[in-house]
Amino acid sequence: MAGTGRSLSRRGLRGREAELEELHTLIVSVAGTGSGALALIRGEAGIGKTTLLTEAVARAEAAGFSVGVGTADELHHLVPLSSLAACVLDGDRPLLSGDAFTDLASGHDQRIWLVERLAEAIEDRAGSVPVLIALDDVQWADPLSRFALKQLPTRLRTSPVLWLLTGRRGVDGPAQEILTAVGPQLPVRTVSLGPLSGTAIGQLAGDTLAASVDERVCGLLEGAGGNPFLAVEMLAGLRTADTSAKTPDQLVPPGLVVGVRGRLRSLRPGTLRFLQMGAVLGRGFAFHDAAALCGAPSVASLAALEEAVGAGLLDDEGDQLVFRHDLLRQAVYVDIPPSARKALHREAAGRLVSAGHRPIDVVSHLLRGAQPGDEEAVTLLRRAADDVLPVTPGLAADLMTRALELVPTARPSWFAVGEQAVVCLTRAGRNREALATGDRLLSYRPPVETFGRLQAALGGTLWNMDLAEELRRRTEAALAVGGAAPEVGARLAALRALALSRGHDLAAARAAGEEALRAAVATGDRQAHVQALSALGEIALNAGETALALDRFTALSAVDPSFFPEEIVACQHVDDFETGERLLAKAAENTGGLREAMLLWAQGQQHLGLGRLDDADADFVTMERLEDDVRVSVQQVNARVIRSRIALLRGDREAARRHLAAAREMRAAKPNPGNTAAARFLEAVHADADGEPRQAVERIHQVQEEGPFLRWRLLRTWVGGAVRIALRGGDRRLAEDLAAQAEDHAGRNPSVPTATGVAAWARGLVTNDVVLLERAVTLLAKSPRPLVRASAHTDLGRALLAAGRRAEAVAALTVARAAFTASGAHAAAAQVQRDLPGGGHRRAASGRRPVEGWAALTASERKVARLVAEGHTNRTAAELLVVSPHTVNTHLTSAFRKLAVNSRVQLANLVRSLPDD
Repeated sequence: MAGTGRSLSRRGLRGREAELEELHTLIVSVAGTGSGALALIRGEAGIGKTTLLTEAVARAEAAGFSVGVGTADELHHLVPLSSLAACVLDGDRPLLSGDAFTDLASGHDQRIWLVERLAEAIEDRAGSVPVLIALDDVQWADPLSRFALKQLPTRLRTSPVLWLLTGRRGVDGPAQEILTAVGPQLPVRTVSLGPLSGTAIGQLAGDTLAASVDERVCGLLEGAGGNPFLAVEMLAGLRTADTSAKTPDQLVPPGLVVGVRGRLRSLRPGTLRFLQMGAVLGRGFAFHDAAALCGAPSVASLAALEEAVGAGLLDDEGDQLVFRHDLLRQAVYVDIPPSARKALHREAAGRLVSAGHRPIDVVSHLLRGAQPGDEEAVTLLRRAADDVLPVTPGLAADLMTRALELVPTARPSWFAVGEQAVVCLTRAGRNREALATGDRLLSYRPPVETFGRLQAALGGTLWNMDLAEELRRRTEAALAVGGAAPEVGARLAALRALALSRGHDLAAARAAGEEALRAAVATGDRQAHVQALSALGEIALNAGETALALDRFTALSAVDPSFFPEEIVACQHVDDFETGERLLAKAAENTGGLREAMLLWAQGQQHLGLGRLDDADADFVTMERLEDDVRVSVQQVNARVIRSRIALLRGDREAARRHLAAAREMRAAKPNPGNTAAARFLEAVHADADGEPRQAVERIHQVQEEGPFLRWRLLRTWVGGAVRIALRGGDRRLAEDLAAQAEDHAGRNPSVPTATGVAAWARGLVTNDVVLLERAVTLLAKSPRPLVRASAHTDLGRALLAAGRRAEAVAALTVARAAFTASGAHAAAAQVQRDLPGGGHRRAASGRRPVEGWAALTASERKVARLVAEGHTNRTAAELLVVSPHTVNTHLTSAFRKLAVNSRVQLANLVRSLPDD
């Protein structure tokens, strides 16, 4: 029976000609247009998905594609990036070398960073040849590969990259997730395979038997139900049968009609056992591992290996053995009694770990075979959770939840495992589950030291849930009980200070934070050190002490570089945008250890402060997308508030309302005080713009009531607009209060030009004092924020006009108009134009960009488009522009939409036809 594992048809695919032609058309399209596409081949097991994929891959190779092919494995579906690894390491010219892939997968702990590096490797190859990445059995893809597959096709849609996936019908999870994520941004084809027609099955039989097919064979093949794999198995038996037999029953080997199981019964017992051990290990397995599970030396299993390969059940790929089809593995596997399966999986885990495999490599076996009380399994699950936590926190949480189930309740190790489970669940964003787990552990009255550790572990959970008062209560209780290890006590003290940062007594909070910092330094506990500095930074920000906040966050980023974005934002608060720019450039050199969404928030704030509205908007768009990718919403409400204000400045009321609606929806999902204050302020701005001053004033009052500090974290540079709203609404008391707050803030920050200038501006508005407004403009001349300067010039110009000082008013309003125009705030510039004497009789140029064509592109989009047209990748363009590659992708996406092009080739052709800027 040697060779039966190869193609049985001499005339190509039977009954799949239309589907193959559809895929061939897609291959030609990707190569011809230079843009990406995705195809999913879907159908039941054995229906021919793999064969069709193989034929499509062969056609792509013939068309000059660089090809990477892999297969996801049910028994390895938890190992991070194992599924995509097969694709990028496949072939004579793999997309990545083995060493490079190892560095990529293990050298960094950021999913977004990892996906971007993969994208760059694929993009680099696609710059010279079209690329096909094919993954068979996507239903078994590991979580990190699924995450990457949801991002990469869209990220690489402008490059000639074809993604070809196969998945079983009825197992819609991963495949549907990927299709949904790709959405309308990429051409997607779903090729559904149904049963072969009777004609196609007959042709297949004729190809295989090299003879006409009589009624006896046709009747036999009806049992295959149009499934080509089952038909091939039957035909393989017919081809090798004793054709000298005189009767039909003698012609058909016993048991053939019942399919694969019948073939397996004809094997020697030793071969069947070897196959069973292989089936436990997975579709692909090492010869020596299966032999070890058989309990015999490798040499004793050679005969079994030879028979299995000769029977066409296994393929020998050199480094591993592979079941020729997963249906074969499943047929072998289900014949193992369930109790024996559990024991074999557990034994397999132990043998694989002893042979040097990582804990994560054996997790699938542990989940199937471990029994309660299995301490070694718990230890392995904990180690595996530690390994995968940075890149797949959801998987780590699942592993720890299972580990906790395996430990008998209230044992000392149960609390330790539970503490790790709380940490993993919190990192995965499953805060309610983490809190429930922690409270269950606490209900068993653990020892006092354990009690403190559990409360410290729950600190991040409670903070994420905006339960600051509950966090304070718990940490104070744990500290009062005592008995905690010094480092745990330091963490509890730091968490208490963090909770106090949300209260009214910031002096007490600061004292608590200083004490916690001293304890953290004394114990040398890094976690406590980070928590204490973070608390002190929050306290300083809430107190409006921007210079002190900068000191705290600078120290924090030195201890933990992931807080680098907070240091950049703190620089902006003290008007040190030059340092902020330098730090952003430094971050752009290597973002592997940074929180990239938060870094984009810092970059967006930098652009906003410097009046680069287009770039700020692009940064916030990108930040929101990255937060959505990892399902962690931190700054989305604030970003939408800013984007709505940007839209109003531009004059795009429809977009502004859309962002307002999104901010409200996001705030409803996470109604903490900060989000509530931000959404209320935006509602005030919109009500004012819509001519509803009372509603606007009411919303400003609501902002004031949200907290003693939120108004300043929110209104730091927007207080002038808030004072105007109060005055237009006839609420002079509110206006006075806002001006007094601005003056208090300036008193705490006398070296910050924006703070002192805004205070004078607010007071000048309240008192209608031209001298104060002039002083405000003078102070703000040293501020790096052009939009703040423009707004102050506008109010000064209006006051000068009212005072009859026409020439000075014109000068001030002209400066304001120019600054608004330069920033892209065209609606604000148009309003100033109307304020100018005679301006209402002249039609001011709107400055609004068209919605399509080259003129519709922002300055940054033009730069990116020209660089990409010159052959730059997203990474090299980002390096030249000193921005994130994710931001480059946002600019490029917008440019493609406005230019109505779909590939880098089309973009290059268009740019070459343009005159130089």
